[in-house]
Amino acid sequence: MPLSLRRGTVTAITEEHDRLVRLEVDGVACVAYPRLTGPVAVGDDVLVNGQARELALGSGGFDIVYANLTRGLELEPEHGAHVMALPYTPLQAAVRHAEEDGDVPSTLGGMPVVCCTVHSQVVPVCAALRGLRVAYVQVAGGALPVALSDALRALRERGLLEHVIAAAPCVEADVQCVNVYSALAWCAVRADVVVCSVGPGLVGTGTDLGHGAVAAAEAANAASALGGRPILAVRISERDERERHRGVSHHASTVEALCLGDVTVARPDAVDASGWREACAGLPLSFMGRGPDEEPRFFEAAYAAGLLARGEVA
Repeated sequence: MPLSLRRGTVTAITEEHDRLVRLEVDGVACVAYPRLTGPVAVGDDVLVNGQARELALGSGGFDIVYANLTRGLELEPEHGAHVMALPYTPLQAAVRHAEEDGDVPSTLGGMPVVCCTVHSQVVPVCAALRGLRVAYVQVAGGALPVALSDALRALRERGLLEHVIAAAPCVEADVQCVNVYSALAWCAVRADVVVCSVGPGLVGTGTDLGHGAVAAAEAANAASALGGRPILAVRISERDERERHRGVSHHASTVEALCLGDVTVARPDAVDASGWREACAGLPLSFMGRGPDEEPRFFEAAYAAGLLARGEVA
């Protein structure tokens, strides 16, 4: 499993956020996570991983800064951190984990947990939860850096998210937790509802079990074990370019079969979700490059999941 690293020079900075920078290296689109690799500036000498772009993967389209040779060497670890994120990989880094600070209960006390099978569902789910304290937990199955998501930034800017948590192996969020169980428990005293999802760019092998969406079943099972109320956001699609996901996705069916406890399966006919367009107005809605006019049932179904969770809030 060799890395595809190349050396280059930062030629442009196109967008900067606290935990994410979009840039160009020798004119090629790239992203950097400055809290991991140090700040970046035009003219910096960097190493980039270009394998995803070279293989034309769905999650590719850009390179990723692996190391900044100009200003990213011998960086100090996070103060007080001693537990590793991405342990024993070339990118391991000590990160302060929320569990180390205590105040993590052992039960969710009936708190609803919406489990999304694709990241595109998160926006309409959160739109249905407007006015409640909402926490987002990212789990493995797509992009691991939480900071990559533009959708989460938009939700936070509009006050629709209070807490953003990375459940290992995910990284780069406001709060880091060792696993989805401790992440959900951390939310129990800080939120009314939790929304769990994989990050952008779903991992998939084209097999029944070999796809990132099964992480939704893991989240649902964790919620059940901790006394929460899991709600599965069903992926319903009009079409995709290979005509594989017409109607209820086979991914969603697999996830439902893997849930071990009582799970509420959210479909548009389970609740009146007719107001989803108005509730989502001004929010970024995109599923596989298609918007609400092309995939109305997809966004309606996700919004329905949020409404069901809203109805479970004590």
